[in-house]
Amino acid sequence: MLKALSVAAFGLMVAGIIGLYYSHALFAHRLPFTGVQVAAALLMIAARVAFGRRSFHAAATPTEGGIVTTGPYAYFRHPIYAAALYFVWSGALDNVSPPAVACALVISVGAAGRMLSEERLLVDRYPEYRDYMARVSRIIPFVY
Repeated sequence: MLKALSVAAFGLMVAGIIGLYYSHALFAHRLPFTGVQVAAALLMIAARVAFGRRSFHAAATPTEGGIVTTGPYAYFRHPIYAAALYFVWSGALDNVSPPAVACALVISVGAAGRMLSEERLLVDRYPEYRDYMARVSRIIPFVY
């Protein structure tokens, strides 16, 4: 059930990104918003490097090798989703329109579904993840 939910949530994220792209609201044009998008892209790259050669799965599936708690994962439980949210919201807010905000909201709902699914699966596979959850914020360091 959790894997099916995570696939559906991934589909929402993809649909929202496509919607932002076709409504010309994915990429920011003004410097402050572009700066956030550049920082988000760098965060995503750093998280991917810290995660290592583990593969990406459309369904939330904990990978072998234990939990990653270094690099951006020391500050965010989900730095890749955080980066995606920072990126899309910067584009949507710089190109603000009802469709852009709706797409960003769809992406946010999808990301929330993915994060919650992954966390449940990670706690089941790696009980020490519960301690990690207590120490590290989900998407905004030291806040949430």
